[in-house]
Amino acid sequence: MTRMRRRPALTAAAEIPAPGGAERRLLGWLWRAYLSRERALLAAAMLLMALEGATLGLFAAAMEPLFDRVFVGGEPQAIGLVAVAVAGIFVLRAAASALQRVTLAQATERTAARLQHDLLAHLMRLDGGWHQRHPPGYLIERVQGDVAAVSQSWATVLTGVGRDAVALVSLLAVAVAVDPLWTLVALVGLPLLALPAALAQGFVQRRAAAAREIAARMATRLDEVFHGLAAVKLNGIEGWMTRRYDDLLARRVRAEVRGAAGRAAIPALVDLMTGVGFVAVLLYGGAQIADGSKTVGQFMAFFTAMALAFEPVRRLAGLSGVWSQAAAGVARIRAILEERPRLRPPARPVPPPPGAPEIVLRDVHLQLGGHRVLDGLSLTAPAGRTTALVGPSGAGKSTVFALLGRLLEPDAGEVLVGGVPVSALDPAALRGLFSVVAQDALLFDETIRDNLLLGGPPVEDSRLAAALEASGVAEFLPHLPLGLDTPAGPRGSALSGGQRQRVAIARALLRDAPVLLLDEATSALDPATERRVQGALRALSAGRTAIVIAHRLHTVREADRIVVLDRGRAVETGTHDALIAGGGLYARLHHMAERGTAVPGALVAPD
Repeated sequence: MTRMRRRPALTAAAEIPAPGGAERRLLGWLWRAYLSRERALLAAAMLLMALEGATLGLFAAAMEPLFDRVFVGGEPQAIGLVAVAVAGIFVLRAAASALQRVTLAQATERTAARLQHDLLAHLMRLDGGWHQRHPPGYLIERVQGDVAAVSQSWATVLTGVGRDAVALVSLLAVAVAVDPLWTLVALVGLPLLALPAALAQGFVQRRAAAAREIAARMATRLDEVFHGLAAVKLNGIEGWMTRRYDDLLARRVRAEVRGAAGRAAIPALVDLMTGVGFVAVLLYGGAQIADGSKTVGQFMAFFTAMALAFEPVRRLAGLSGVWSQAAAGVARIRAILEERPRLRPPARPVPPPPGAPEIVLRDVHLQLGGHRVLDGLSLTAPAGRTTALVGPSGAGKSTVFALLGRLLEPDAGEVLVGGVPVSALDPAALRGLFSVVAQDALLFDETIRDNLLLGGPPVEDSRLAAALEASGVAEFLPHLPLGLDTPAGPRGSALSGGQRQRVAIARALLRDAPVLLLDEATSALDPATERRVQGALRALSAGRTAIVIAHRLHTVREADRIVVLDRGRAVETGTHDALIAGGGLYARLHHMAERGTAVPGALVAPD
């Protein structure tokens, strides 16, 4: 039976913070790291919220003269004064409400943008091994879903503190001014809410964590479907993929409904306790109104204040559930930001070697996921020459490229560029030595021009035209509606596979780095275009250190050196003619390729 892979600790333990002190620490971290940068906007928003909340107290206070002087006392001259006062209260409330919403939205969006920026920048610095444990859909949900939920929640909390708390205080002040004993009677049931509210808060927090985890898995499912849509269709598994997603949908619905029930429990308890208080006030205060010790206006002011306090109390009571729901997201965001890459830049980096460097791997060992990928690999790529890496699938060829760019760190052994260990070089300077063309040409959802320059400065027209001609991009460019300004589409989907690869080759030509790394760079090209592009790549390789990964052996016949890999070791080294004459693994692979025979399974190991 296949066992489900356990989610790493980051997505489990870190998602459910303990209640109480842990939540306060999370809020403190959020304030110090992000919200405090918007303190001016937040202070203005809080002032406007306080003004909006205070208008409810003013409105409740206006009820006493309205009833006692106008309705009961029959003073017509007071009608205009009361009407103007009430109208002014509502104009003030409307202006404060609109301004605080705009101000808070500006602070919220700027803070969310900063959080998302920091998360994306940090995620791109983490190691490849970390990303293998955390799929793209999961990380998309962290950057978008968690940040959105947290931003909405802290805005709700601030609104509750700034508006609803002030409104409640002002309304209670009116009620106490009318009769402190009535106020005490009305609120007598609220202390009974403490224990049920604490239990509901813990329940909401657990449900929120479960819902966010399910949302991350849903994003992962969608990422798999949309990136593998062609494979889904070709294998006829639309129904299976839909059922996988439906299972998560059902679990998400259950988690959200249970969370909603927990969040609804606290306001419902407030409703019950408020109802008990009102009944008590009616029974106690009704007799005082009947005997004339209290006026109708006083009762209406008190009744209005308590009635208007009903909604702020409900919202404030629900804040614990809102924050508990966000606390899991804050914990996940903070946990990701506190992750540190295992591959760190050196404290004192060595300057990169000048010119085309020699590349050496010396007795390199590497395991990935418990599988031995490289087992004492040693090879040399001479400076300014072309070295080809060939061998069965899984021999470790692509892993060499990852080690050169320090995307992976060997368990043992050395990787040297120009005699300098790659660990002694600044990663940006190290990667600046390479121009890379991979079999799966990666293009972004930008224009073709942007995909060529990748954010770099503009290049001279003559140099750009030469790269487009040499790579074969110039052939199909006139057929595109906007030429170089045509969008490439998500992952280059607006172009064919061959067109994408030609754009990637042109990008490498423009980068003009001293080391050229080619991983089946012409695999998606037709034979005629491949021959011409191979000529351009040979010209580009002149005077550079080039390392070529090839499965189609005819593309490496002219390499200065061919290194044959098998099971993570270099088993043969030489020129094409020498290796054919030697009758070893390279010769067998070459003969199989000529006959169209598959490589034997005994030579195949997982990458």
